Amino acid sequence: MDNKFHRIKAIELQGRVVSADEAASWIKDGMTLGLSGFTRAGDAKAIPYALVRRAKTEQFKVNVFTGASLGSDVDKLMAEAGIVHKRLPFQADPAMRRKINSGDMLFVDHHLSQTAEWIRAGVIEPIDFAVIEALEITEDGMIIPTTSVGNSSVFVKHAKNVIIEINLSQPELFKGVHDIYEPGKQGQRSPIPLTHVSDRIGTIGIPVDLEKVRAIVFTEQEDSPSTILQSDAETEVMAGHLLNFLRAEVASGRLTNQLAPLQSGIGSVANAVLHGLIDSEFEDMEVYSEVLQDAVFDLIDAGKVKFASASSITLSKEKMEQVFGNFEEYRDKIILRPQEITNHPGLIRRLGLISINTALEFDIYGNVNSTHVSGTKMMNGIGGSGDFARNARLSIFVTKSIAKGGIISSVVPFATHVDHTEHDVDIVVTEQGYADLRGLAPRERVPLIIEHCVHPMYRDQMRSYYEEALLRGGQTPHVLEKAFSWHANLANNGTMLLSE
Repeated sequence: MDNKFHRIKAIELQGRVVSADEAASWIKDGMTLGLSGFTRAGDAKAIPYALVRRAKTEQFKVNVFTGASLGSDVDKLMAEAGIVHKRLPFQADPAMRRKINSGDMLFVDHHLSQTAEWIRAGVIEPIDFAVIEALEITEDGMIIPTTSVGNSSVFVKHAKNVIIEINLSQPELFKGVHDIYEPGKQGQRSPIPLTHVSDRIGTIGIPVDLEKVRAIVFTEQEDSPSTILQSDAETEVMAGHLLNFLRAEVASGRLTNQLAPLQSGIGSVANAVLHGLIDSEFEDMEVYSEVLQDAVFDLIDAGKVKFASASSITLSKEKMEQVFGNFEEYRDKIILRPQEITNHPGLIRRLGLISINTALEFDIYGNVNSTHVSGTKMMNGIGGSGDFARNARLSIFVTKSIAKGGIISSVVPFATHVDHTEHDVDIVVTEQGYADLRGLAPRERVPLIIEHCVHPMYRDQMRSYYEEALLRGGQTPHVLEKAFSWHANLANNGTMLLSE
């Protein structure tokens, strides 16, 4: 027997190995798929590719549920093949984004902690096939995931059928890193027994009913590398502002040099902010986040982070080669969990996280838009930022003050779409500085944001808007007919700068 069959330790499943094309042929028009994958890591690859090939000769559409964004161009190829009817809960592919914004594809944008609850409660389409990437299947019938957990465990539990993609390219050393915990139905569950970042509360794999396993497919395709850009001068300045804020918290006695468990959203800016901690005085830190990016492993290598918990590992090509090539050095320092655990509101509050996420724009009162360009065009989705923003000890949002060379201001009079209200945002940071909004009334917030966050080329324009708004009165003064004038001017004249 081929040596690869040692990855199928449940002997009764070894006879269910088929080609990807055969397994994909069982997926019919109108079905709902639960695909493994979270931020380009651990995603199902072979079955989606087979579906795309099939679409060349057959018309069909399926609903696609995942953990978050998929790598290996899966979202791109499925979108271009026209086989996706509805997608949730997060995506980050330009081709898919175009389909969503043109109305050719339905997209349900929601908090990443909630997908599992919806599936468990039966409020969304039932999953016909769960397609899960794995390292192996154990003797006692557990699927060992690869580089992400995401929603895989809830997909497996509730799907009618399961297809397992065993990826021979993924390091077998990943076995033992995962911690799979099932909270149970709402109204019948016990408190989740996790009180420290490094706690193990579940199993090393995903329990599966062997009767539901329809097929096993072997693959050898590595994860896609992260697309995160390296830090630049502006993001390094932003990191410096955030470090100064954290130092002030230590000086006040609200934090120690260990800080508190850190969460950082996916993206270049958030990754750069974490990198800023490497040469800081902060030490012996922990990470409790959705994704472990390059910066987290750099912090581990520097001896700054002692333990990190997340739902996936998403790395650049160079970092992937280093980390996966020497994974024994990291195995005892990381845990990968289901996203409903990494993003659980109760655990976020219990652990007292410092949460750092990226904004597309925010307004003079601290409302944050994370998802919609000019209020209507979807970018990627809210992801987990809302899970963390509302429940973290410190909810921090970062963005550059201007975009596209200055024709766009990222700080605006009124956010055109509000994902995180002023009630959920503590600190806003740009390369201009930061504004600590805690305990401030709306009228106290505005001067701080204008002076410390708005780019100088837009500062006078913002002051003028606010001065006129004050004449209207109100708890949060606005000139309603001008609140979106900056965005209208961008649409009509190609810039947010208003003519005199």
